[in-house]
Amino acid sequence: MRRHFRILPATLAMLWPVAAASNPVLDAGYGDNMVLQAGQPLTLSGRTQAGVKVEARLGKTRSSAISDGSGAFSVTIPAQSNTTAPQTLVISDETGSTTYDNILIGNVFLCGGQSNMELPVARALDVDNQLRLSADNGIRLLMIPKTTAPLPQTQFAAPVAWKAADRSTVAEFSAACFYMAKALRGKDPATPVGLIHSNWGGSAARAWYDPAGARERHGQAALDQLALYARDPYAAAQAFVPQWFDWWRAQDNGREPWKNPALLDWKPIPKFAFWNEWTGTGLDTNPRANVWLKQTITLTAQQARGDGSLAIGAIDDLDLTFVNGHPVGYTFGWGVERTYHVPAKHLKAGENTILIAANNMWDTGGFFAGSDRLAFTAANGERVPLGADWEYATTTVTDTPPRAPWDANAGIGVMHNAMIAPLGTMKLAGVAWYQGESDAGQPAYDAKLASLFAGWRRQFGPQTRMLVVQLADWGERRSAPGESGWAQLRDEQRRAVVADANAALVTAIDIGEPTDIHPANKNDLGKRLAEGFDGRAMPMPEKAVHEGGTVTVSFSGIAGALTVQGGPAPLGVELCEAAPGTCQFVLARAEGSTLLIAVPDDMTPTRVRYAWADAPLVNLVDGSGMPLPGFGLDIAR
Repeated sequence: MRRHFRILPATLAMLWPVAAASNPVLDAGYGDNMVLQAGQPLTLSGRTQAGVKVEARLGKTRSSAISDGSGAFSVTIPAQSNTTAPQTLVISDETGSTTYDNILIGNVFLCGGQSNMELPVARALDVDNQLRLSADNGIRLLMIPKTTAPLPQTQFAAPVAWKAADRSTVAEFSAACFYMAKALRGKDPATPVGLIHSNWGGSAARAWYDPAGARERHGQAALDQLALYARDPYAAAQAFVPQWFDWWRAQDNGREPWKNPALLDWKPIPKFAFWNEWTGTGLDTNPRANVWLKQTITLTAQQARGDGSLAIGAIDDLDLTFVNGHPVGYTFGWGVERTYHVPAKHLKAGENTILIAANNMWDTGGFFAGSDRLAFTAANGERVPLGADWEYATTTVTDTPPRAPWDANAGIGVMHNAMIAPLGTMKLAGVAWYQGESDAGQPAYDAKLASLFAGWRRQFGPQTRMLVVQLADWGERRSAPGESGWAQLRDEQRRAVVADANAALVTAIDIGEPTDIHPANKNDLGKRLAEGFDGRAMPMPEKAVHEGGTVTVSFSGIAGALTVQGGPAPLGVELCEAAPGTCQFVLARAEGSTLLIAVPDDMTPTRVRYAWADAPLVNLVDGSGMPLPGFGLDIAR
């Protein structure tokens, strides 16, 4: 990116001091080496000074617009054709110009979700060969830095740059995303592909809502709390904690340990480390827990006189922290350092009690960093170390606390605000979405996807195709029917895609690893994503009809005919009656694009399920080898 400034006359420079030191620039997602979307009018948004004419020149195409009162502008260039020939884009106004070099025109994709979309090429299959063959000037990559924000941002947390695919740039890039691009380029070498890697392991769907989606799903009050948090985190915590208090009282027979710590059985922590390492405490064998941590510090009258700050290091995963019974901060994030504002009214000369209500939902829990990072800093600048000699108390409370709207991985829209919003209104060909592990067991994932789809299309255009990865198999293999949060979510993914006119479901149900939530076979997944984008009809159940002692399940998108691999009959087919707990495995046979299920004599089925488990074994594919997705269908008579 090259920037050229025009020197304004002194009088104008005095009237418009910004103009002498700035020139028009596009939003943060634009840059040298980028790919612009082909076949769609290009809306180029950015910033300059207020009320000036901004011109965009791409090849022989010129368009212009007037910036608004804040300096924001949006210039629309007519649709461009695919080209692998480098183009130059110039954005100019009376203050100067900015030139973007080596631009290609093709298809641009956002690749989002959690850790399975984040998993890099370096951790996928056949890494040495794939890196050796990775160089392709027609694939351009943009990595978005991880951070969250309570309000939409115009800049990313750090500078970003588009880069051509090669061994060095591909290794840490999303494997599923890259292998999708590689497959698309193999089919159509004349069309460049741009990939935007914006994802975060462990993130919940709601973290990616745009403001309109957040309002639709959680109401204006949640957005108001986020705005308050942006202005005053302490005040936001005070507004939120009544929900936490209500939750704790309901879980702990009305007790309030923050008001009376003597209600708990306190013991010295065995060592300052994750509580997984506290041998013999029970937390070493069951670290998913709610644990209270306590420390007492002594302040002089001078140290207690003004507002202070309390640094408690990082807590894995979630904390609500109190000083003398008063809540001062609420944070989720296993690697996030906490420093909380403590008003003087909560301090006193002499002993001050610090309580941390810590919750761990996964893997390690408790103190994340060394005790040297924990301290109270008084208004006069004096630092009082908190030390390593804390006490702890276990509880019978096992549920997960309510999550604040600004929560790191499940905050409402906080990842969209920081990692999607700064992209601006660039046009996209599609969004490849691999997420849901963090939402399994929660209701209405199909509604969540609908809100996400709407938000992406508001920002990137109605043409954006949605590619949803149906969760891979992971967890316990089982030999009897039962309920499954993962299976339920897979079916809700399917329903969201069925309800959308421009979406594809890409199942990974056969390429997971039961003992590894991060399966390495992103190579085949990328190929399936490419097929989903190209419009290949994926196998999808359409209806189930009970007639004459047989339930017939009809499918669309079947290439050739349904095929059973490795045996005479499909695995994982169930019929269920209306009452809970009545599902049973049944024999079925494949015939063309239908599945025929003989109904047991003693059964009145109302629903058919397929692959209804966290980690099902599946062996039913179409003639091209594409597996059927997991699903549940009501049976018509």
